[in-house]
Amino acid sequence: MPSLKDLRGRIKSVQSTRRITSAMKMVAAAKLKKAQGAAEDARPYAERMERMLTSLAAGVSPENAPKLLAGTGSDKVHLLVVVTSDRGLCGGFNGSIVRAVKARIKALEDQGHEVKLLVVGRKGVTLLRREHGPKIVERYEDLVKPAPAFEHADEVVAKVREMFEDGAFDVCTVYYNKFISALTQEVTPLQLIPFQVPDVEEGEDGDDAGEASQAQYDFEPNEEVILDSLLPKNLSVQVYRAMLESFASEQGARMTAMDNATRNAGDMINSLSISYNRMRQAQITNELIEIISGAEAL
Repeated sequence: MPSLKDLRGRIKSVQSTRRITSAMKMVAAAKLKKAQGAAEDARPYAERMERMLTSLAAGVSPENAPKLLAGTGSDKVHLLVVVTSDRGLCGGFNGSIVRAVKARIKALEDQGHEVKLLVVGRKGVTLLRREHGPKIVERYEDLVKPAPAFEHADEVVAKVREMFEDGAFDVCTVYYNKFISALTQEVTPLQLIPFQVPDVEEGEDGDDAGEASQAQYDFEPNEEVILDSLLPKNLSVQVYRAMLESFASEQGARMTAMDNATRNAGDMINSLSISYNRMRQAQITNELIEIISGAEAL
């Protein structure tokens, strides 16, 4: 049974931890506002880029399509770009995306495909290294400090394009946590190579979306030349978007985790304080009984 001194030490230790978690929560909340704004601002640009490429791809014959659009004609080797965080203490943020990637690796290997990994973030490297270490062909740690920038995405894309031109893989997919709210992040896969034409429903994103998919345009220069220029830029745009979404999700997950930790620390302090007061009261009672018994004996 712990002594009063032990209980006082534990209470002080938990109080110190609560101050730290409370400060981390406030820091994450401050970063979240800016990160959320950046992620939401990037979404329309990335979505418009996809729609533009979709419109261009519809007018290109398969034999004249750029390699980034047509692919290699095979899907034997898959490259998974995994976007995680460099820091921990963010709840299940990293665990959820690593579980999704591991499930995807198993599914691909069961189908006879080869899998390679390009990991952004120290935590992703740590969590994947033990089971899938040989599959990691490139890692980026501390890349997005203090916040994601477009040149960070360009650095990752440069490596992806180099591998693709060398024939190191056939299909490339990026995995990231899409920011929904501070409480919710959604693991999202997005195929980068070959460019996957998204399904556009009639009337989606406004009345002009359905019309835009059916409209006829004359391009100058032709679609092949424009696609050859835009597809590499689209890779950087989509990877940058994934980094922004992941960064916002990380701050939201950390804020929520630190809020829960602060609440739990408060509950523990209350529980320890009750135990301390009861033990102290029992000790004082025993001392009074000893004093009274001694007085009566005299």
